[in-house]
Amino acid sequence: MCKVFEALKWASSYLKDHNREEYAAELLLRHTLQVSRSEMLIKFREDMEDEQFESFQKLVYLHAQGQPVQYIIGQEDFYGRAFTVNKEVLIPRPETEELVQSALARIDRLFGKNAALKLVDVGTGSGAIAVTMKLENPSLQVVATDLYEVSLSVAKQNAKKLGAEDIEFIQGDLLQPLMEQGRSIDIVLSNPPYIPEGDIQTMSDIVTEFEPHRALFAGEDGLVLYKRLCEELPLVVKEKAIIGFEVGAGQSKAVAKLLETAFPQAKVEVQYDINGKDRMVFAEVGF
Repeated sequence: MCKVFEALKWASSYLKDHNREEYAAELLLRHTLQVSRSEMLIKFREDMEDEQFESFQKLVYLHAQGQPVQYIIGQEDFYGRAFTVNKEVLIPRPETEELVQSALARIDRLFGKNAALKLVDVGTGSGAIAVTMKLENPSLQVVATDLYEVSLSVAKQNAKKLGAEDIEFIQGDLLQPLMEQGRSIDIVLSNPPYIPEGDIQTMSDIVTEFEPHRALFAGEDGLVLYKRLCEELPLVVKEKAIIGFEVGAGQSKAVAKLLETAFPQAKVEVQYDINGKDRMVFAEVGF
């Protein structure tokens, strides 16, 4: 039997020795004990049951071997909410929170608050973008598409859990389902796969060994899906529309050019994230 703080100290040291983030030890410990951070601190000098410590050890070993903490504990925080994640979906990243934040600000500025607008999140994965946009701006009519039913099931689960049940989920390839139904859209957001396939050699094994490759890689230059989206977008967006993409660092100029070709009169803007990387490209069409 050991104290809670001793278990945390052991795990932090073990993960550091295996080139993993030490902070993961705390997340795994809180998951094992089913407590918040403040509750964990209160319990710091309490004894940990042997069975609990053994369970905790197993989780620490899994992460040391490369399995993402988020898949082990089954969730990741996004925009202040806990989203369920598993191996069928990409783990939501902080950069995508900035895409959402900027999209919300642009909607307010260009359309005004409470406008009844139709928004589509293309390649929704966990549903992080679609669910957050709906909860932050309830007047939006949100559609979320994904090619894979297993991914959509996770997104539906998150929508139900977080109280955004009136989102419409459609299985299909990019904007094809909307084109087939003759729909028109005010706002299109997407964080598509954008990593060039050659980059797999230099990436962390936590990403390449466990996260779904279909949600990461997109051809030789990483631009395959942006090219397809820019071919399809003019067929679905309204005369006045906002388009927002998350992009890989260094891809913004190429993606901006694709949008400018698709919408010659649009205002296309590259936006930098909090770390100074060119991670978003927006097009304001018809304003």
